[in-house]
Amino acid sequence: MRRLVQVLDVELAPAKPHASLVDARRLEAADPSAFAVLVKYMQPREKAFSTSVLRQALLRPEGVVGAVVGGFYTLLSGAYPSRAFSDPAQALEWLGHPEALAAPLLAELNGLVAEATGQSPLLRELHQVMKSKLPDVNLSDVAREMGMSERTLQRRLKEGGTSFQAELNAVQVRMAQSLLLETDMKLTAVAVEVGCASLQHFSSLFRKVVGASPSSWRDMQQGKTSALEAVASARGDEDEAPEPPP
Repeated sequence: MRRLVQVLDVELAPAKPHASLVDARRLEAADPSAFAVLVKYMQPREKAFSTSVLRQALLRPEGVVGAVVGGFYTLLSGAYPSRAFSDPAQALEWLGHPEALAAPLLAELNGLVAEATGQSPLLRELHQVMKSKLPDVNLSDVAREMGMSERTLQRRLKEGGTSFQAELNAVQVRMAQSLLLETDMKLTAVAVEVGCASLQHFSSLFRKVVGASPSSWRDMQQGKTSALEAVASARGDEDEAPEPPP
């Protein structure tokens, strides 16, 4: 996050006054310590942003993560008109871009993301549909929602060197990681939430994909979060400490 906020300087003067689009649709979890870094970056620059950004639209993810991100966003957006959207076309329309201009812009953004992440638009859409249907995901429903037949979807996945089951397993594990980080749910409840038939099945799948058991992984991540929060707190104390006399 500390590296990412540096990119936001592109919005500042001498930049020409402009409308701004922040695409956060691919966020999979909301980390309080990362948000603290963003707040610390924005607060002293609020006035500078108000002279260059005319209005800003935030594209947020669906579900609980999107609600959390949207809530965080309201704490930062006092310097210029801003709104959070889940629909990119609506966001661009609010920024003053008609549909004829919005479509090619979104296509270009999606292409850049695909190039940077190595994930095709097909897999991004597939993962979004799968996540929305957990814990009950089946090939027929997913293919229908994506507007293609089961055979076509399977063929396109095979051409990309993967399979429906492999991508479902990846989505299940990512969702499980979010639940393990953001909630105190027991492992059995997490297994049910992501569509695993038993705790044993869930643990085996998680270990295969991540390389550690769910409980071990949760403990490691919580340890990292505690360490980061301690460092952030220490730096905050340093920033607020009075300067020594000359």
